[in-house]
Amino acid sequence: MNYTLITAEQRAQLLTNGQAYAAGHAGDPLPVVRLFAPDAHATWLLAALDPADGDTAYGLCDVGIGMPELGHVKVSDLASIVGPLKRPILRDLYFQPTRPLSEYAQLARLDGSIPD
Repeated sequence: MNYTLITAEQRAQLLTNGQAYAAGHAGDPLPVVRLFAPDAHATWLLAALDPADGDTAYGLCDVGIGMPELGHVKVSDLASIVGPLKRPILRDLYFQPTRPLSEYAQLARLDGSIPD
């Protein structure tokens, strides 16, 4: 199955945010994209892509064990994951960020999962 986790526009914004991180001017960006496993409780809110490799993303990662954390993940790794029912990771087509990444992280730590 061929599908796109990140659109070209989202990729451009993620790389712009990644360049700001690399230059030490990141601030607290809004997440750009929300990815999720439709047959598991895993979610990723990605805010930046490393401009050096274009694959390592930074964001809020929740693999479904009640311990969401800020960290790095390779988008290529996410693209290769399938859940228990063999469903691939999907992009939330309706995701509209309403708060900076740090606020999502704070709420996720309190709730044990990333808020919708």
